[in-house]
Amino acid sequence: MTKVKTVFFDIKDYEEEILSQNQPEECEFILIKKPFQDGFDENYEQIKDAEILSVFTSSKVPGELLKKLPNLRLVTTRSTGYNNVDLEYCKMADIKVVNVPKYGECTVAEFAFALLLNVVRKISEAYKELQEGRINLQGLIGMDLQGKTIGIIGTGAIGCHTAKIAHGFGMNILSYDPFPKEDIKEKFSVQYTELDELLKNSDIISVHAPSTKENFHMINDKAFSKMKDGVVFINTARGEIVDTGALYRALKSGKVGGAGLDVLECEDVLAREELFLTKMDCVQRECLENTLINHKMLDMPNVIVTPHIAFDTKEAIRRILNTTLDNIKAYINSDIINKVA
Repeated sequence: MTKVKTVFFDIKDYEEEILSQNQPEECEFILIKKPFQDGFDENYEQIKDAEILSVFTSSKVPGELLKKLPNLRLVTTRSTGYNNVDLEYCKMADIKVVNVPKYGECTVAEFAFALLLNVVRKISEAYKELQEGRINLQGLIGMDLQGKTIGIIGTGAIGCHTAKIAHGFGMNILSYDPFPKEDIKEKFSVQYTELDELLKNSDIISVHAPSTKENFHMINDKAFSKMKDGVVFINTARGEIVDTGALYRALKSGKVGGAGLDVLECEDVLAREELFLTKMDCVQRECLENTLINHKMLDMPNVIVTPHIAFDTKEAIRRILNTTLDNIKAYINSDIINKVA
């Protein structure tokens, strides 16, 4: 029996064992550590007849590479987001795209609050000062969360769990989502409102929306101008939702009093600068500009930036891989689950 060739990119060491132990008999797994765009050419001979492709968020999956895989029928993202995949090409080529719709509602929501607490209580700043032998109580005055108003943009699974945590802290909760969740209104005292009202009335804003063409740069100069002076801004969703230059200007002016960011625009360039320095002609001007601004924000004492790790717990990784394996098994059985395109 010819086995279904399934190629995984972005594979970490700790994922290899789980995938190898749970490989369906009908499949041949090829595990590649590099992201799709970086490892494609050097691995082409062994992947050119792949039927299934699995990628993580650090892989960019453009149509010009996908068309070199004529047998490809399924792309399964090991993430909830799928904006890194060329959906238009996939639709045209009849390639199904599936994702992991739920794996980290508690995982990412907890991390959002870790960032929030770190920012408002200046934990990293205090630790750095102590390491340097300084203690400045006046400069480390923080802010209580109880009684403050948090604005949650997006109430999917993660946004709903963020509301649950905020309710536990005794916060007032505003939310914006085109598709309100009725159950969290009563359960966690969530008040749905228009985006402008949320921006205007929130002491803290936390973004939990997916990245789409419609909400690209949803948070821009105009949005920041509507916010309270000194607002705390948290983003664990996608960097493209926020205009990087606008955020930097808001931080410099004091409109944003502090920010916790697990995602950035052009974060792949920031994370792999050495590689991109050898491929400058492949980097768009906007990404070069955003990377310079990202470096500026890294140096700001009221900004905490982490390298897109909100999802990264052993429990969430296991859930991601289990769902990915379920997606593959369903395809083998002539079914498509968790379809996004």
